[in-house]
Amino acid sequence: MYWTLELAYHLEDAPWPATRDELIDYAIRSGAPLEVIENLQEMEDEGEIYETIEDIWPDYPRKDDFLFNEDEY
Repeated sequence: MYWTLELAYHLEDAPWPATRDELIDYAIRSGAPLEVIENLQEMEDEGEIYETIEDIWPDYPRKDDFLFNEDEY
């Protein structure tokens, strides 16, 4: 299982919190690439509820991770 920004982007608008099966269903309905669905299927399904994308990919970068000053633009 691997995540990239491009793949994780497809889950940003997912209905959080969600179970693995709900995320798979959302990915299929939203037309996410096959890699996203495969990554979700590879996750262990222990009935866990995921609150955010960080629960799936702990290294998911946020706005604070980028050196971008919105006030300049």
